[in-house]
Amino acid sequence: MGARPSDRRLPPAPEVVLGVEEEFHLVDLETRSAVPRVPELLDELQALDGDAFAAELKPSIIETNSRPTHDLADLRTELVRLRGMLAHIADGRGLGVVGAGTVPLIDGSAEGITASPRYERMRDEYQVLAFEQQICGTQVHVDVPDRDAAITVMQHSAPWLPVLLALSASSPFWKGQDTGYASSRTLAWHRWPTAGPPAPLRDAADYDALIADLLASGTMSDPGMVYFDMRPSAHQDTVELRICDAGPSVDGVVLVAGLARALVRHGVRAHLAGRPSPRYRPELLRAASWRAARSGLEGDLVDVRGRELVPPSRAVRLLLEHLDDELDEAGDRDVVHELAVDALARGSSAARQRQRANRSGTLEAVVDMLVAETRGAPDSPVDAPVSETVAPVLLADYAPAAYDEAVAEDGTVRPAYSWLVSTLERIGPSGLLVHEKSRDAEQRARGMLFPQDDDAERLFPLDLVPRLITPGEWETLTAGLVQRARTCEALLQDLHGERACLHDGVLPEAALRWIPQPHEAAMNLHPGAVRALVSGLDLVCDGEGEWKVLEDNLRIPSGIGYALADRRVVRSVLPELQAPHGVLDADEGPAMLREALLASAPPAAGHDPVLAVVTEGPSDAAYFEHRMLAEEMGVPLLTPGELRAAAGMITIAENGRPVDVLYRRIDEEVLFDARDAEGVRLGGPVQEAVRTGRLTLSNAPGNGLVDDKGVYPFISALTEFYFGEKATLAAVPTWSCADPDQREHVLDHLEELVIKPVDGYGGQGIVVGPYASAEELEQVAAEVRAHPAGFVAQETVRISTHPTFTGAVLEPRVVDLRAFVVLAPTPTVLPTPLTRVAPADSLVVNSSRGGGSKDTWILR
Repeated sequence: MGARPSDRRLPPAPEVVLGVEEEFHLVDLETRSAVPRVPELLDELQALDGDAFAAELKPSIIETNSRPTHDLADLRTELVRLRGMLAHIADGRGLGVVGAGTVPLIDGSAEGITASPRYERMRDEYQVLAFEQQICGTQVHVDVPDRDAAITVMQHSAPWLPVLLALSASSPFWKGQDTGYASSRTLAWHRWPTAGPPAPLRDAADYDALIADLLASGTMSDPGMVYFDMRPSAHQDTVELRICDAGPSVDGVVLVAGLARALVRHGVRAHLAGRPSPRYRPELLRAASWRAARSGLEGDLVDVRGRELVPPSRAVRLLLEHLDDELDEAGDRDVVHELAVDALARGSSAARQRQRANRSGTLEAVVDMLVAETRGAPDSPVDAPVSETVAPVLLADYAPAAYDEAVAEDGTVRPAYSWLVSTLERIGPSGLLVHEKSRDAEQRARGMLFPQDDDAERLFPLDLVPRLITPGEWETLTAGLVQRARTCEALLQDLHGERACLHDGVLPEAALRWIPQPHEAAMNLHPGAVRALVSGLDLVCDGEGEWKVLEDNLRIPSGIGYALADRRVVRSVLPELQAPHGVLDADEGPAMLREALLASAPPAAGHDPVLAVVTEGPSDAAYFEHRMLAEEMGVPLLTPGELRAAAGMITIAENGRPVDVLYRRIDEEVLFDARDAEGVRLGGPVQEAVRTGRLTLSNAPGNGLVDDKGVYPFISALTEFYFGEKATLAAVPTWSCADPDQREHVLDHLEELVIKPVDGYGGQGIVVGPYASAEELEQVAAEVRAHPAGFVAQETVRISTHPTFTGAVLEPRVVDLRAFVVLAPTPTVLPTPLTRVAPADSLVVNSSRGGGSKDTWILR
């Protein structure tokens, strides 16, 4: 219970002194159950160091008290010393020592209490609360100038205490069952009437009055039963942190102690400066503690100050930033930062216990792991880095044929991926299979479908292993993607205007399937209209690790919604995966898209333009995305039949409100041929509204002119033509079959090249020469000869592979990346790129051809 504060007054010193109380379970090494045998060890332990060991409410739990220290290294030495003494005495009696909030298995005889008048009074008064206190915590005592300062420290520390709980969470099991919580100890602890977040108090006198009221009410029987997550000492000028689970790792306890001291220093500084204490709703503080107990380091945490859920990596980073000065002044900054990064990379003790239980199938194995870690084993086998693991399970036979983004040629894991692969190895194949079932359930609940002709309920394929893009890579890609999107826009404007690129011979007319005519919808946009507001640019990483543009998609590129949904599903079902330094927030994508669409509104729209998404409806394979983006942007999702053409405008049939911007997720021909709510064919009215500046159609009609693959070979030259800049992103060598000489080269090397129809999309009509049969090659040769302008050929790129879970192991699969660029109000790359994954033995990643997807993490 740790009900009493330490009896030792900490000596004055120039540095803030701290000490730690740790509570440990005693377990029988044969049964692995907690047993009530502390009384038979206590005399021998106290003979070694009388002040260092004490009994607790439960006779299976023992407490150690460290000597006061100024230095975290000295604290670590002291904790190791006490643990070593305890383990040595326990070993002689066939007992093990477990540092954890709970121990998975409990002997029935351990349900009693330690013989003591105080504990017996608590048993009689509190009944089941006393019986179920088979829990252990870590308490940190830190010097303060006086008790008034202690109260200020409590108020300033309160919003950060749940983060410390998440870092220490180590109690997923209770009496042989998985509770579903990372800290079930917190649930048991918070049942006490005086437990929980610190009360909002003014000073020590206010605190003492509260204690007097609680005693008078009979809620607690003595002052030692104040179980706030942080409290002042009743006997000395210290403040005590009490929120944390006991921990198996000494480094984990040192991390908590270092953060606790920094919080105290911060609060003391605020007290001495006379700054007012912040006020937070007690309900929100309690909710934040509950969330931390539920999540540990494997799920979102509550940022109390920002009143939002954030990933644990961000929560820890915010805490470190908040305490940066205090950590630096104490000389703890480097140590605490290193331990925090390591804690995030390894995950919580609760997650490691579950992983061991899943792998071994027994809770006895979990107890063995905890005993070993508490004894001081540097890492249990389940936690060892992959590079040090003797026989990794998931990567046992991993053999990439080309450049692999995660695994080097010699079989070692690349540095950027080491923490991710280590986490996946800890989860193991059986754990991933369990998570895949959760993934499927989550996708069905969200309606995340990509139906095919033979499967109307087909889930959008999602592999749970995320792809990582480093900050340097993303910076380079961003510059190149914006440049390429601007080039495509300039080309569209030119082809629908002066056609300088044709006159100057930069783009041969033969590369175009048609030339825009004055009567066409694409020629009649209002002045200043952006034609390719949203671009979807497909990239691949080649055999040398260099990024190249593979295709330009300027009509109605899809994938933003799926990328966002992938992130949310992975975050929901695999909370164990957390990047040490965080990733760009994909949730910002829809808001950025909405801003771009509204910025493209026509002049007549005024200051409050109306935006809507137009879709063909549920029959469209990508309808899930249409619906999701409309919901995320907070705008109507409409079919053509829910529009009305009236008075030169396009309105929403239901309420008659004019639409200023239609985000088009429907082929232009289908939209123009469709009929509105009154049966009027929409083609004429829509085109007229666009021409007169009453409507923006995004993306504009006619964009297929430039995203045809016949234009692709000339984009790099056009970048230099329009902007005087060298293309930042390389292109894949491409031959136009419209050119006789290039066509002959293609026909002579069909078995080496990838043949693509210039107007194809979704992977339709692609023939990959190295994988094609003789019959397929003969057929495509005939088609090229019959319609040469309809095809291009590209060099077969050795596209990078990425680890993909196949049910038992990780195997390399070809991946590409579709990135999305918006050109208004300023050219921007959305933080929602979509990684697509090819099936086994294939280079085609399109979902309509059996491809899947991955969550893409752009590392900070």
